[in-house]
Amino acid sequence: MTRRVRHPPPVIPEAVQSVRARLVAAGEEALLAGGAVRDHLLGRPAHDFDIATSAPPERVAALFPRTVLVGAQFGVVRVLVEGPPAAAGGEEGGEGTITEVEVATFRADLPYRDGRHPEGVRYTDAREDALRRDFTINGLFYDPDRGEVIDHVGGLEDLRTGVIRAIGDPALRFSEDRLRLLRAVRFATVLGFPIETATWRALVEHAASIGEVSAERIRDELEKMLVHPRRELAFHLLTDSGLMAAILPEVEAMRGVAQPPEYHPEGDVHRHTGLVLSHLEGPSFGLALGALLHDIGKPPTFEVTDRIRFNGHDTVGAEMAEAICERLRLSRREREQVVYLVRSHLAFIAIDEMRPSRRSRLFDEEHFPELLELCRADCRGSHGDLSLPERAEELYRAYVAAGPPVEPILRGRDLIAIGYDPGPRLGEILRAVEDARRDGELAGVEAALAWVRERYPAEEPGGARGGEGGAC
Repeated sequence: MTRRVRHPPPVIPEAVQSVRARLVAAGEEALLAGGAVRDHLLGRPAHDFDIATSAPPERVAALFPRTVLVGAQFGVVRVLVEGPPAAAGGEEGGEGTITEVEVATFRADLPYRDGRHPEGVRYTDAREDALRRDFTINGLFYDPDRGEVIDHVGGLEDLRTGVIRAIGDPALRFSEDRLRLLRAVRFATVLGFPIETATWRALVEHAASIGEVSAERIRDELEKMLVHPRRELAFHLLTDSGLMAAILPEVEAMRGVAQPPEYHPEGDVHRHTGLVLSHLEGPSFGLALGALLHDIGKPPTFEVTDRIRFNGHDTVGAEMAEAICERLRLSRREREQVVYLVRSHLAFIAIDEMRPSRRSRLFDEEHFPELLELCRADCRGSHGDLSLPERAEELYRAYVAAGPPVEPILRGRDLIAIGYDPGPRLGEILRAVEDARRDGELAGVEAALAWVRERYPAEEPGGARGGEGGAC
């Protein structure tokens, strides 16, 4: 039964208002739909305002001067609305900002064949359009003219009680579009709502089919979950539903892998990972994914000698993380960040015993601050002793406070002047000189030149280096 409930309107962007007003003036029904309505009713900032309308795509395109038929076969048109120039005081005639407003015709979906997209659509009314959507809380409309929420699917009651419920038959909803499996977990995470029992049973039943969804869409959903403060909840929902086993079997493999209790009183590797995620503070996706994967090298390196050990799990884990990042189609920059965090998450062990040159190189790494945050969360998620990350942060702050490194003792021209050839070897020698200086081994130009001559003999004519026999 359809319910209409009076409710104050959300703050609607001007571009959305103008598009809707033109549709209504043309005699079409035009309602706000989806996530913006849900969030407004929850008292959350409303974004992503979409318009659902009785106008077919060709009618929408005819009403507006600039449109993009991105999904016209599914009844979706983007209307491009030009606003005032982005900055006041710009040059006369300057271009304004362009806002895209998505307008979708009321529709019912034809059968789904690929687990993601219907074969086509037929145009219909608002009620049938609501019935084809994923979850009840996303099937609400808002009519700004009447100031009414229009509920054809029971979404108002589910918002009131706080539950994620599929519209109609949950097994059918998930078989139509496999991405809804991840969306259910994401909404449960972001909103903090439990998933209704029948919906959860269907989710578990269909979890293994998530592989039908593109890697890019899986990555996008994972990102929204992992950067959210309730990311540990997402971690457990993904695991308990079977989605983790289908998406990241390397993470699933951590379940039941014991750890030495003197260092990990919290339990197995899987429980530890969930706790580490929970202790991150406002992480980027790269940091959150790095935390999720930081111990994936433990299952394949598990052994019991004098105690449980995972020798080389950081190196093994970095190789596994790189393969996962490629599988999820992460950008090169994100991939490098995640692999660095996994490979380096043990870097702070014995930090006081590190040579100054090695410590400086560590501090100079682009993602070192996030590595420090991972170390802190790692300790909080295990034994709770923060002395190691606190000492690392103390040394790092002192390093930063000291300012940029001083001018190098030697430059390439200094080495060329005493007989060294230009080339990659020159850079290798200069880096070694700087490391030696940071370690307190060199105190001046002459000492540095003598040091170089001793350790890096100049190449002799013909390509042989001093001290080596010539090639025949």
